[in-house]
Amino acid sequence: MNVHAPQQTTSYGIIVERLNQPVYIRHKGQLIAQSANAKVMYETRHSPAIYIPVADMIARLSEPTARRTFCPFKGTADYRDLLSPMGTLSNIAWQYNCSFSDAHEICNHVSFLAHDDLEIDTGGNEILDPQYRSISGPLVDWLLRDAAYIATPEAFTEALADKMIEQGFALSRLSVLAWSLHPMIAGKHYLWSKTKEELQVFAPSYAIYDEPKYRNSPMLHVSQGLGGVRHRLTAGNEITAFPILEDLQNEGATDYVAMPLPFSDGRINVMTVATDTPDGFSTEHLGLIFECSAVIARFYEVFMQRENAKSLLETYVGKRSGARVLGGEIRRGDGDEIDAAIMFCDLRGSTLLEDLLGRKAYIALLNTFFESTSDLIEENGGEVLKFIGDAVLAVFPAGSNPDLARQNALKAARLIVQALKPIGAEMGVPDLDCAIGIAFGSVTYGNIGSRERLDFTVIGQAANIAARLGDYGKSINAQIVVDDQSLCKTCTATAQPLGPLKLHNVSRSVVSYAIPPENNDCSDIQS
Repeated sequence: MNVHAPQQTTSYGIIVERLNQPVYIRHKGQLIAQSANAKVMYETRHSPAIYIPVADMIARLSEPTARRTFCPFKGTADYRDLLSPMGTLSNIAWQYNCSFSDAHEICNHVSFLAHDDLEIDTGGNEILDPQYRSISGPLVDWLLRDAAYIATPEAFTEALADKMIEQGFALSRLSVLAWSLHPMIAGKHYLWSKTKEELQVFAPSYAIYDEPKYRNSPMLHVSQGLGGVRHRLTAGNEITAFPILEDLQNEGATDYVAMPLPFSDGRINVMTVATDTPDGFSTEHLGLIFECSAVIARFYEVFMQRENAKSLLETYVGKRSGARVLGGEIRRGDGDEIDAAIMFCDLRGSTLLEDLLGRKAYIALLNTFFESTSDLIEENGGEVLKFIGDAVLAVFPAGSNPDLARQNALKAARLIVQALKPIGAEMGVPDLDCAIGIAFGSVTYGNIGSRERLDFTVIGQAANIAARLGDYGKSINAQIVVDDQSLCKTCTATAQPLGPLKLHNVSRSVVSYAIPPENNDCSDIQS
């Protein structure tokens, strides 16, 4: 009789014992295997698993199917169908053909998933579930207490490496790849190495998906849900599966593991660890990492959610507006009364352009126009609030220096017009043009909308006047038209007076000027 004593260790462990009595396996009452050499594996957090030698099978097993699973302690499991006289059970049996040292005793043995039609009769063997105690130590204590107060993923990654070393890990390298929601970057890659003084942080673009270095990496394998990866990097072991393994071996690493860090939305991020100790990772240490991996994943998920919120808000409402929303201005009516120069920039002849270019080419042109315009606005102290069809609405807050806001708006307008010629030449539209209206005044800068759908924008007469001046500019073929409140000191000399204009839906006449785009002399105001 086998009676396994309750395990009292506080670390992760694997124990394999040989069973003294025969084991019988039946499918719908039909004997399909009988073994006097069966073994039982006790593994932390798992029910005891019965393994029998493949040679003791009576019924046939298929060749390995497409299903495979990975265990960092036992290796990669191949799955097989049971082909018994009572029918076929798909992917019911698994086998570790190249198990790691902690599980070498089950090499060339097979085990079975639980199934209503399958009976595993352990005969005279008595198998007790081990009573595992809680796994604890410096790493767990830190995750439960101090880690919550770390403000950034960079600091968390460095602290995580320190705590793993404090736990006794011979850690030489730690990396985490966390996917993000960002229009330009695919995610963040944090890389700690004991040979580097500082943590390295990479922000790969979406081009990473096509890069051979990534496509031939364990990170792709893990992030696609194919399970973890472990490779011993000592002499005689196969390391050609991934190019990174040879690089790490050349750096002195002896053991490498890539494991999934699943987020609650289903995305799979990746953590990798490597060591240069001659014996590689122990089951105790590696098991602790896996025990903590779900908690570690939640920390990175919180960090990435905040970064995602920040990047998405900056993308859709602008940096200043996004910062205000993240700062708590999220209720309808939240906002400030500010003085600002408001710019409305409209691409001219867009309907005809779409007809001439076709939808795809027109959208490419529109995106190039928006990107160029946005860059020039932001470089000159403004912020794009929104894209409206083929137009851009931007704000240049006055703050304590209204003349600087006027100067910046006029300078940005001139540069936008000048940038259109090379854009048009590149896109095959030599006469590409725009109409810009600028007005200066008091506006409300904040949240408006319904209870469930808000817009962070500017409301006020200046915004309306800017749009109307742009429209008026089209009628007189002027590219930049401003009101008299928008002129900076040196622009007055070159501005062409248009007189008081009666604009649509504006109650008062607006004294306006046409500004020549060739003159860039708005440089008299100092910030």
